[in-house]
Amino acid sequence: MSTVTHIDQRYIEGLLQNDSRIIRQIYEQFADKIKGYIINNSGTGQDAADIFQEALTAIYQQAKHKQLQLTCPFEPFLLLVCKRKWLNELKKRSNDPVTNHSADVYDNMGEDVFAMSEQIAEQEGQTRLFMHAFRQLGEKCREIIQRSLQDEHQEKIAESLGVTYGYLRKKKSECMATLLKIIRSQQ
Repeated sequence: MSTVTHIDQRYIEGLLQNDSRIIRQIYEQFADKIKGYIINNSGTGQDAADIFQEALTAIYQQAKHKQLQLTCPFEPFLLLVCKRKWLNELKKRSNDPVTNHSADVYDNMGEDVFAMSEQIAEQEGQTRLFMHAFRQLGEKCREIIQRSLQDEHQEKIAESLGVTYGYLRKKKSECMATLLKIIRSQQ
């Protein structure tokens, strides 16, 4: 299966071309989330600004020197880079041995980040496939599966649907088999 470049590659291209409109969008859409994460994890607003800038610089360097191609949305990728940088900074501050020097932290974690971004993209594809198949099921099957996925007790679901526990288990099994058949036919 070949990987497809995600539409959010436009953010990478914007960084590479120093496109002020795209860079402004990146700050407007993502900086507050990164700031919230860092403040909630022992940081300050200034720490967040520094980490955000370092992450964008690292992504720019990766794009420029290693032809970074996003296969997942930009936001989780950026958040992952920021989290790794922030955890590294916290290690430095606590005088623990730092796993990577700040200059090469992105190079060393690059493969991990790419592997994780590939996983995110794969999970999104699987979720889309599941949801497409799920919508093709009958209403009763959708309700049974949905309620089961919400960790509701089977006895409680059976009671609320006015069926026996045994019938519910059989029906759920049939619904899951139908769902799997639809998913397999779409692959």
